[in-house]
Amino acid sequence: MNVLPRIISILDPINEYLGRAIATLALVLAAIVFAIVALRYGFNTSNQWLSESMIYVHGMLFMLGMGYTLRHDGHVRVDVLSRHFSARGAAWRELFGTIFLLFPVSLFLLMMSIDYVAAGWSIHEGSMEPGGIPYLYLLKTLLIIMPILLMIQGLTEALRAIEILRQHHPDLPDHADAREGV
Repeated sequence: MNVLPRIISILDPINEYLGRAIATLALVLAAIVFAIVALRYGFNTSNQWLSESMIYVHGMLFMLGMGYTLRHDGHVRVDVLSRHFSARGAAWRELFGTIFLLFPVSLFLLMMSIDYVAAGWSIHEGSMEPGGIPYLYLLKTLLIIMPILLMIQGLTEALRAIEILRQHHPDLPDHADAREGV
């Protein structure tokens, strides 16, 4: 029994389900922005907690959605040369990029964030503004969660590429879509 498809089937849904769940935050963000504008221009007032919540929701939407975006190949890439690669060439590109670019950058972000996030947690850091949200340390925690989610999805993509390389024989035609074969 091949273990790679099993590992992929366990890891792949993590970012898929999380991405679908946090997509609703886009609507929440739009509602918050509407409320801020309505308060400011309709009632000539503002609310610090509401203004900061816009930053929190925006941070959650993007930081928690990075793995989902990677899963759906939505990150910006320079595919000028590689768009003409065969399935095998694309798998090598994916594997190389994951191992030598995604993992080191994600690991660097994770390692650089740990002390910063721990400092926030140690004092239960909150907003420095009166009436602001007292949970800044929770927002900072996304700096640890985001690279972990990227590495989980990166591992999934690397395993998928390895599976393609193992299954792909030079005498067989290329697979149309690498995701469909695994």
